[in-house]
Amino acid sequence: MQHAYWGEEFSDEQAAEFLRSENIPHELVKNEDDLVARTVDALKNKKVIGWHQGRFEFGPRALGCRSILADPRSAEMKDIVNTKIKFREPYRPFAPSILAEAAEDYFDLPGISKQEAAKFMLIVAPVKKEKQEVIPAVSHMGTGRLQTVFKETNPRYYKLIQAFGQATGVPVLMNTSYNLRGEPIVTTPANAYRTFKASEMDLLVVGNHLVWK
Repeated sequence: MQHAYWGEEFSDEQAAEFLRSENIPHELVKNEDDLVARTVDALKNKKVIGWHQGRFEFGPRALGCRSILADPRSAEMKDIVNTKIKFREPYRPFAPSILAEAAEDYFDLPGISKQEAAKFMLIVAPVKKEKQEVIPAVSHMGTGRLQTVFKETNPRYYKLIQAFGQATGVPVLMNTSYNLRGEPIVTTPANAYRTFKASEMDLLVVGNHLVWK
């Protein structure tokens, strides 16, 4: 199995139909590069993103289709997401999503980019000492439960991390499952919006639609 994206997908029209039915202000950004650039700008400004794209993930991890995303360079981001969004204990760690080709630059595990388990966020590796201060929000006791991201299996998520890396020099995003404590990962655009409103996330990106708080 090369990826875990086997769940249901929702079209832009389905997302728009829900947003219109609830009179939710939103913006359609048809150009993918513009959508990615707007999301990267928000991440750089310490905004927390609800990211609802494509087919949802089969299995125990959010892998960039039903994810809450943030800037891994900010140590305070871990506390912000834990206490204001996930409503859980502040010590609990978050995972780094990283471009597969950059994984060995950040993690001290030779061949990590070729490890099947890393594609599914199912392996923990030491963060290189010189990188621990670079990505403090996703370095827990000097380790990270990473997800290697490949262009072939999730091109939009790959493009987002790549653009963030080009803007900041760090091709890594902080990734956690799109749900509140005690709830399942969101499925539909309606689920995504409800969770967005019930937490302190700043921006919802559902398909090509932007919804700000």
